[in-house]
Amino acid sequence: MSVLIKGGRIVTAADDYVGDVFIDNGTVSLLGESLDVSADKVIDAAGKYVIPGAIDPHTHIEMYFGGTTTCDDFTSGTVSAAFGGTTTLIDFCMQTPGDTFAQALEKYFEKIDRCKPVIDVGFHIGVTDLHTGGTLEDLAKLPAEGVTSYKLFMAYKGAVMVDDDTLFRTMETAADTGAIVMVHAENGDAIDVIVKRAVAEGKKEPIWHARTRPMETEAEATNRAVQLARVAGCRLYVVHVSCQPAVEPIALAREKGWDVWGETCTQYLFIDDSALDQPGFEGGKYVYTPPPRPKDQQAHLWKALGSDVLSVLSTDHCPFKWPEQKGINGEEFQVIPNGGPGIENRLHMLHHFGVREGRISMNRFVELTSTNVAKLFGLYPRKGTIAPGSDADIVVWDPEKALTISASTHHSNVNYNLFEGTQVRGAPDVVLVRGQVIVEGDELVGKPGDGEFVKRARVGEELLPAGRVATPA
Repeated sequence: MSVLIKGGRIVTAADDYVGDVFIDNGTVSLLGESLDVSADKVIDAAGKYVIPGAIDPHTHIEMYFGGTTTCDDFTSGTVSAAFGGTTTLIDFCMQTPGDTFAQALEKYFEKIDRCKPVIDVGFHIGVTDLHTGGTLEDLAKLPAEGVTSYKLFMAYKGAVMVDDDTLFRTMETAADTGAIVMVHAENGDAIDVIVKRAVAEGKKEPIWHARTRPMETEAEATNRAVQLARVAGCRLYVVHVSCQPAVEPIALAREKGWDVWGETCTQYLFIDDSALDQPGFEGGKYVYTPPPRPKDQQAHLWKALGSDVLSVLSTDHCPFKWPEQKGINGEEFQVIPNGGPGIENRLHMLHHFGVREGRISMNRFVELTSTNVAKLFGLYPRKGTIAPGSDADIVVWDPEKALTISASTHHSNVNYNLFEGTQVRGAPDVVLVRGQVIVEGDELVGKPGDGEFVKRARVGEELLPAGRVATPA
């Protein structure tokens, strides 16, 4: 099928111009002004932005955690993503202790076979066990299979937290195999001590989730990960950075030219720790990790996003229903399943409060949500841009479309919204994945199975059209 998108303002990380996009056989074929071509479908984009589809590198779909399983599967989660302008997500394939990495991947492929995605999907491998299940030799094989990122938790002691031995050896393996290491950076040992002391003192309200995870524990772990990655010689990506003390070691590393990158998530820009301090345990909705920080930290995160100290805005979409899942273990902060929803409203929030309010440009908007992600995680230039030969993952964005964000307007299975009642202007009008219309207006046009698994390139390589991988000259 061929598609012609006419007269839109085409914005990539580097470009901004009015023109047409001709799509043929799933890829961008021609770019130009007033293209004289026939197409099976014509989309009038006058007065609208035409941008690369967003990529979310941080989601937890159908993941077991805290005694329950996140409520989105790969159909509902990707439908919700598509309505928000996201055309690719990279989910965390978590290794259950005792499983090999091949077994972990098999379980996740079964999930996308059972509940088929409507957008494209990749996997990170979550490393939790190098002692009784996975081996470094097996881990080293994964980049050849298109899984080119290893995720490790420096927090959640007694669950998925790894020791520094596992972290460092995984970093060395990543350096040898062309993978990138992702870390959840908090000092899990120190937090465990603080949490147990608070619980013993009878402190159980959700606000204690924040008070037992001080910013310094995030900063210490971030710096430790940066220094270990420097020794191991691997590329490091610090997920969900929530505060200025954790930004600082990333800023120093980037100033020195080290291969260190960081992301923050939408919720850290808008939700502060007061959300946890509500009557009736309602604050449990906002228990995610790292926790919401004091409101003054938000300005530091916006500054870091604007200056490329932080290079990606993700969602950490980890949805549990309220209260039937969030309250599954009773009303005590330390046993609330950690995580919050957000896959659908990332672009709405960033466009309105970032672009419209003058904090970032549209080019930076595309960088933060698409291009930088594609470059860091082996998807560029097949994804993350609008160029001849790239996948036609494209969003026609109406900058004037008004929306009130709420649980009733999203398409996830979760029953509440972190940004409930927020009024924004700017939303997708048409969303295409590899040239196929998935969302048009407020209607789902695509179907489960329109998305596919994408094998990603190694660090230093590019993912070319049709999955061909080549090292740049």
